[in-house]
Amino acid sequence: MRWKLIAEFVLLFVLLPIGFRFKPFPFPIIPALWLLTGYCLFRLLRDSSFDRTLLWNSAGLRTRCWQIVVLFVALATLIAAVIYSLHPDWLFTLVRTTPWFWLLVMVLYPVLSVYPQAIVFRAFLFQRYRQLFRSPVAITIASALAFSFAHVVFRNWIAVSFTLVGGIIFAWRYQQSRSLLTSAFEHALYGCWMFTVGLGDFFYRGMH
Repeated sequence: MRWKLIAEFVLLFVLLPIGFRFKPFPFPIIPALWLLTGYCLFRLLRDSSFDRTLLWNSAGLRTRCWQIVVLFVALATLIAAVIYSLHPDWLFTLVRTTPWFWLLVMVLYPVLSVYPQAIVFRAFLFQRYRQLFRSPVAITIASALAFSFAHVVFRNWIAVSFTLVGGIIFAWRYQQSRSLLTSAFEHALYGCWMFTVGLGDFFYRGMH
């Protein structure tokens, strides 16, 4: 069983991103994410030891909302300041040039991308591979690394490095709150900010 789990982990979180990075076959990333999410959710719901309340648990968000917002405001301000000092022409590009598309992203991105990613890289990974990563620190790092490595599909270091930091925050939040909603909410804040502040191309088309 252990070797099967290792093989599955490598297939899903190493080989699959590499395949999409080099694109030996044309297949859009978002539908691929939905298919992967479907597999992960199927596995979770068939696992009798999985606590299904973890998939939502709004109480976790209510009790941690303020600390999430305070951390976000601090980091979002830092990111904006760095962009302004290095590439001021990037700042709020999407908002300035295509505001209706920006608004569409703000509405659809959390639902169509963030929550599916939360199922895959947090709910599924934490439950499915807890035998491989037995300590809270180890599984948090595994989740963050898998989340970050998945972004090699965009072929730039900004997406990979930003999501490594974000992956640590989101995995820790999920573990602390026992609420996928809480982790996904925090993920959505940072993801929407990336598109808003001018870094969206690095997480969408792959380059600026």
